[in-house]
Amino acid sequence: MNQRLGFIGIVIEDPAKAPEINNILSRHGQIIAGRMGIPRIHHNEAGISVITLIVQGTTDELGALTGQLGKVGGVQVRSALSSK
Repeated sequence: MNQRLGFIGIVIEDPAKAPEINNILSRHGQIIAGRMGIPRIHHNEAGISVITLIVQGTTDELGALTGQLGKVGGVQVRSALSSK
């Protein structure tokens, strides 16, 4: 299968979900080329964390990662992948 390059943006609105997110990311570490995180940005008196991933993998691998992240409550996930 073809490898695709892209990014995944994750907004964690519920700080209690951070360990679950980190667990998912660890299981998919082979497709994560880079990670940047900003912990607990105070917005409207709520602690919101933001993680940006640079990823490279097949569409199946990337879909599995975003699908698992999207099932976690209190988490928003968006991604963009190269067309080639």
